[in-house]
Amino acid sequence: MIRLCTICARGGSKGVPGKNIAQMQGRPLIAWSIDQARQSGLFSAIAVSSDSEGILAAAAEAGADHLIRRPAEMATDIAPKVAAIRHALEQASLMAKLSPDVLVDLDATSPLRLPEDIIGAVTLLEDTACSNVITGATARRSPYFNLVEERPDGSVGLSKPGSGIVRRQDAPRAFDMNASIYVWDVPRFLAAPAVFNDDTRLFEMPEERSIDIDSALDFEFVSYILGKRLKGLSS
Repeated sequence: MIRLCTICARGGSKGVPGKNIAQMQGRPLIAWSIDQARQSGLFSAIAVSSDSEGILAAAAEAGADHLIRRPAEMATDIAPKVAAIRHALEQASLMAKLSPDVLVDLDATSPLRLPEDIIGAVTLLEDTACSNVITGATARRSPYFNLVEERPDGSVGLSKPGSGIVRRQDAPRAFDMNASIYVWDVPRFLAAPAVFNDDTRLFEMPEERSIDIDSALDFEFVSYILGKRLKGLSS
């Protein structure tokens, strides 16, 4: 089984400018994901895709195998990430001279994951032979009881009204996607690149490893948790 890891990190973050190479516990943020990919022991190659020379330089310093310059049209605020992932897959496959069976994309802004999470998500894909696996944590709100949506007229209502479910025990489990790990069967991804397919599975991660950095507050919070983790490892 040939597995390829991609990490797509553009340089134009608005919430936390320069966050992908901002110092997180003394290291560029992107270095944490590269290390986790390496420590999982799963990958024939680890590739980083970016429109930023600074990010690519930090990725090279952190040990990425291949650096991919992302086209400008794939690095805007509105560009879909799946297109950038496909571009990274195709370019990295050429650079590494590989024909991967499995593609794993790690989000550089989710450094609280562990190598075991990557292994678990890949194992789920390979054991079930599904098209792809996403990751998430148990949702704090249920669409059947206390998750509401705003209607065009400004009123609100349950996200899943009229279900007939009156007991929480009878409601299907709901999850918050944490955008940490995406795993695809490569032939099916190339045929129809998508995050959701009819047979998509979810690998559950705990809430404390599911924080995605979107704001300065997120950055401080994640840094605090990582600091505590490092202190625990050294004690």
